Amino acid sequence: MNAPMPAAALNRLDSVRSELARRLRNEVRGEILFDRGSRGRYATDASIYQADPVGVLIPRTLDDVRIAVALCRDMKVPLAARGAGTSQCGQTVGELLLIDNSKYLNRVTGFDFDAMTVTVEPGIVLDHLNAWLKPHGVWFPVDVSTAAQCTIGGMAGNNSCGSRSIAYGNMVHNVHHIDALLADGTQARFGNAADAAGSRMTSIVAALHRIAEREREEIERMFPRVLRRVGGYNLDIFHPQSVRPYTADGSANLSHLLVGSEGTLAYTQQITLNLVPLPGHKTLGVVNFPTFYQAMDLTRHIVKLEPCAVELVDRTMIDLARDNPAFKPVIDQALIGAPQAILLVEFAGDTASEQTRRLKLLVELMSDLGLPGSVVEMTDTSAQKALWEVRKAGLNIMMSMRGDGKPVSFIEDCAVPLEHLAQYTERLTGIFRKHGTRGTWYAHASVGTLHVRPILDMRSGGAEKMRAIAEEASAMVREYKGAFSGEHGDGLARSEWVSWQFGPRLTRAFEEIKDLFDPDGIMNPGKIVRCPKMDDASLFRFKPGYQAIPLVPALDWSAWNVQNDPDANTTSAPGTGGDPAGGFAKAVEMCNNNGHCRKFDAGTMCPSYRVTRDEQHLTRGRANTLRLALSGQLGADAFTSDEMRDTMDLCVGCKGCRRECPTGIDMAKMKIEFLYQSQKKHGLRLKDRLVATLPHWARWAARFPAFFNMRDTLPGAALISEKWLGFSARRSLPKWRSDTFLRDAQSVDAAAADLVLFADTFNNYFESENARAAHRVLQAAGYRVYIAKPAPSDAARARPLCCGRTYLAAGLVDQAKVEARRVIEALEPFVSRGIPVVGLEPSCLLSLRDEFLVMGLGSSAASLAKNSYLFEEFLALEHKAGRLHLKLAALPQKRALLHGHCHQKAFDAIKPVQQVLGLIPELKVELIESSCCGMAGSFGFDAQHYDISMQMAELSLLPALRKAEPDTLLVADGTSCRHQIADGLHHTRKAEHVACVLERALARN
Repeated sequence: MNAPMPAAALNRLDSVRSELARRLRNEVRGEILFDRGSRGRYATDASIYQADPVGVLIPRTLDDVRIAVALCRDMKVPLAARGAGTSQCGQTVGELLLIDNSKYLNRVTGFDFDAMTVTVEPGIVLDHLNAWLKPHGVWFPVDVSTAAQCTIGGMAGNNSCGSRSIAYGNMVHNVHHIDALLADGTQARFGNAADAAGSRMTSIVAALHRIAEREREEIERMFPRVLRRVGGYNLDIFHPQSVRPYTADGSANLSHLLVGSEGTLAYTQQITLNLVPLPGHKTLGVVNFPTFYQAMDLTRHIVKLEPCAVELVDRTMIDLARDNPAFKPVIDQALIGAPQAILLVEFAGDTASEQTRRLKLLVELMSDLGLPGSVVEMTDTSAQKALWEVRKAGLNIMMSMRGDGKPVSFIEDCAVPLEHLAQYTERLTGIFRKHGTRGTWYAHASVGTLHVRPILDMRSGGAEKMRAIAEEASAMVREYKGAFSGEHGDGLARSEWVSWQFGPRLTRAFEEIKDLFDPDGIMNPGKIVRCPKMDDASLFRFKPGYQAIPLVPALDWSAWNVQNDPDANTTSAPGTGGDPAGGFAKAVEMCNNNGHCRKFDAGTMCPSYRVTRDEQHLTRGRANTLRLALSGQLGADAFTSDEMRDTMDLCVGCKGCRRECPTGIDMAKMKIEFLYQSQKKHGLRLKDRLVATLPHWARWAARFPAFFNMRDTLPGAALISEKWLGFSARRSLPKWRSDTFLRDAQSVDAAAADLVLFADTFNNYFESENARAAHRVLQAAGYRVYIAKPAPSDAARARPLCCGRTYLAAGLVDQAKVEARRVIEALEPFVSRGIPVVGLEPSCLLSLRDEFLVMGLGSSAASLAKNSYLFEEFLALEHKAGRLHLKLAALPQKRALLHGHCHQKAFDAIKPVQQVLGLIPELKVELIESSCCGMAGSFGFDAQHYDISMQMAELSLLPALRKAEPDTLLVADGTSCRHQIADGLHHTRKAEHVACVLERALARN
């Protein structure tokens, strides 16, 4: 993963790694990860950099950390703490021991409402902290865009800021004190300098005073006087230069020196934060600008209204957001015409009337400034929240562009005074153009920090352009008396610019401080002082000579196999990107390590990580492992190795990342590709082959259901099935039945049909009542229903149609293609006439709209995809169009709890279920906020997966269902979901398909 090392150096590193791992295993309780795959997953962050760490420690206790620091000191091994691994500048990248705080060191350890403080361990996630604080009516207001995954320790290390820093300040303004561990083992509280205790702390404080007094004039001359300045060390704590005071009384707080030090001075054991009351009411004004320059020029007038946030979104980001199905309806509500930029202006306070009044003042101001009718007024809380989520996803939205050219972080943090903002952005745009690229602008207009990342190909000429652009941009920053590092820290990307920003005298002073705290230089070396160049190619993720291995993929990845021209804003044709892996490698490389898959809020992604909290079982972890394997960095045949199988094993194919990953990682398809390549080399287990081929032999099982159901009725059979086949004995299996739907379903003639009902394997053989209910509902609504069957020319026409989902789940793509062609051939005559195809099982029907499009099946597959609907989607669309004539009566049950199938969520197909259930009079429908149920096809039936499967269900789904009253309807459209619910509730309750609920409403009519 690094540039080749001399043999002697490599041997020494291996020896040190082996010895450190041995000693850690003997002395700490935490998890020790020194294998090649684990190191690779921790080798990079959200930056352009990558370096193979010595190893990874996931401490269970602070004692583990203290032992690790002592061992590293003894062995002269560098170390660094890490939170979510989302730094954009390489702060935690290096050949060192990484200490991952996020899994276990994430507790709230103290709360003082009267003092308005909270004490936390460094690994706690910001959103988790604020959720804990919310019942108390307070919050920690440094609300960065990565709040769903970033940790407080990482925020302190970077001196993070967030969208509302104009109102609340940066991290440094909101830290009360830090309990830290120094490299020599000293444990000390860093707070008010006057309260320093102990000989080591007393000597540190005295030395800091001497340095600060000696350099006072230089500090006053060289420190930028802007709010957003996070570069170097905060040596100005004794003589503050920030436009916002560090402390209310002007006293020096030593914790503020540690804030922004990026772990180079000490390890944070606990951090005590200052809190503020939650604002009672918020309003949001979205100002639409005809030109980008106007947006920048008028910001200085808007801030005079004292908003708590003024955030920019430019035209490029608007367009990219509109390309994302999750973001398009949200961003569209904020637009008036086709603006070149919008500003999100938020007001917050105790009373609704006051915030509404201030919003009206914004409208008046924009009219006075020559832009009447330019403000979209948002007072609805949910609408505001949705738009802020789009803004928060800014970087990740930008990173979704395909091709080797990507927005690169290195000048995205520059901060300039507002009076120069318009001119600065205009000139910097010219610099980009001069170097044949462009940038996308967004973020903190209120404080003059606009995140702009020029699009560079770091595999070909990008490093040279990065250097040239940085030098020209820095000259402007100095001219405007701004800061080169304004929010995201220094790391590998900007540490070399610390000396440029602060000059040689203060650079030497910073080195003195580093040596004072860490004389052996083991605390995250190479950051802030004594650092490498930002364009050191040996530290890049895509190092010179980076190349994917040749691979013939089973699926069509050509859409990712492209190149882009940032200057012309064009992308080459699919398949022209030069990827030896046919586009698969480039699809994997779309992961920029933003860590959005680490979130625990609403949504699906990533269910396995939510249970294990292991980087290996995270969308990002899998993508990184795939990238390293596909580029030969994990050794020969790594792509089909046991390590890769273990990494992909707990991916349940939920497709949550397909919708929720802002950069478009589709791990479900990537797992299919991996399984295809793996089974070609290693074959399949008998259990996997049985499940995969189930549609092929299901008709025989239906003829002898009692025999095939003996596994659950014959004593001891379940245990034998676990031992011989791997089916968990703690699971019931689906019940075979002879009264299949297709056995006696009445179909109209093809010529008379105005709708095709596609009965999948599961709703035909196991739950035929669902298909019968759907058939009856559709007939009651007046549709002439044709039951899909094989084409007359189909050589296997005695066997029902199958979407191929079970084959795909086992990597048997060739067999899945056979089934897909059968489906396309059978349905093409209807599709060509515009007759809709309706299905019941989400994983089946949605395969027609997803995997069918990447199996090389031609235009007929695309036509079928456009004409295929889930049962509830079809009814909702017909209702919206005024064509649905379905008379429904009230049911005895007045409340329904709905669990959405993961694939429904991925295709935004949950709302239709809510809508059609809402047609039943008096029925209140509530959606359970849940991730994957954990069954996921055959995943939960596997003995090795059973515990993980149930843990997924216990995160939120099963607890919500247990609280339901006996007369509450439980609705779930997925066959696996219904099975998991039945098993999880010990068969005391069962969930139903929406079709069955509608049928009962019909029956009462």
